[in-house]
Amino acid sequence: MKVSELLEKLSAINGQPLRSEVIEDADLTGAAAVDAAIAGNISYIEGAKFAAQVKNTAATALILPKDAALQAEASDRGITWIEAPEPRLMFAQAIALFYQPFRLAPSIHPSAVIDPSVQLGEEVAIGAHVVIQSGVSVGDRVCIHPNVVVYPESQLGDRTVLHANCVIHERTQIGADCVIHAGAVIGSEGFGFVPTREGWYKMEQSGYVILEDGVEVGCNSTVDRPAVGNTRIGRNTKLDNLVHIGHGCQIGQGCAIAAQVGLAGGVEVGDRAILAGQVGAANNAKIGAGAIATSKTGVHGTVEAGQIVSGYPAVDHKIYLKSSAVYSRLPEMYQTLKRLQRHLEGSDRSKRGNPS
Repeated sequence: MKVSELLEKLSAINGQPLRSEVIEDADLTGAAAVDAAIAGNISYIEGAKFAAQVKNTAATALILPKDAALQAEASDRGITWIEAPEPRLMFAQAIALFYQPFRLAPSIHPSAVIDPSVQLGEEVAIGAHVVIQSGVSVGDRVCIHPNVVVYPESQLGDRTVLHANCVIHERTQIGADCVIHAGAVIGSEGFGFVPTREGWYKMEQSGYVILEDGVEVGCNSTVDRPAVGNTRIGRNTKLDNLVHIGHGCQIGQGCAIAAQVGLAGGVEVGDRAILAGQVGAANNAKIGAGAIATSKTGVHGTVEAGQIVSGYPAVDHKIYLKSSAVYSRLPEMYQTLKRLQRHLEGSDRSKRGNPS
């Protein structure tokens, strides 16, 4: 792809001509990180603190912020540049022009087992050994990779992609433009058992899982259905690999939930919240809109909207940073405490030995 062609396509995506300086209408073969780029690659720089990378990169083209110094440096080095208000976002757009994930061509593999009652949309792609059970609705241009199992009465929205070996349990509702990655399980039974004198009595999980439009679920993640009601994941929320969403959780729109997060039953997460890796939340915890829980945080109560929390149990991030600074000094403080204790004990003995 020529630089001019890329520039034209990026301008169309962004709905306006892009400011740039094309040193040479060279051939571009792909995108790369700025420190690994070679001739023919396009890369990006986010800000002035990365100025040294402009001096050293071998990239043919760079996506740059509105920074005259960075742009002048690129020009001096003979590097084509494109100005972007959000360079990383435009870099993502550029990657998509060079690479698209593998997708099955519209067809139904002869080894697929599809119940006669299944409603199939137009241009669906169904891979080898897929099983789709009774009463399922499959939207237009859905892509189902090999070995997927879809249980009865489920719904798959238009353009949704189910990757290999994922399982969609009964009555699950998945919206349009969702992506379920390999090995994920959506709509499995919630962990519902009632303690009795004889042991654990199983509470059947008769509820639903609902994934709204644009939800993405990472590899080997699980979203459980509740005993009654529903587990819901809001529009455009993204789950990383190895995430567990317990029964009855209500996750808002536009959230980002990183790997190994575990949410117990009934947790509520507000819109645009971010849960970093290995965050855990106890039953019925509430995390407000726009809140952030940093890695390994344990949430047991309520996190207010917009709050940043850290630690186990979760505290305000500023308090956590102060506590962490003290933690590294605990051995020194312990030795000081022992010296004070010995001093006080010696003073006390001295007073007892010399009564006034």
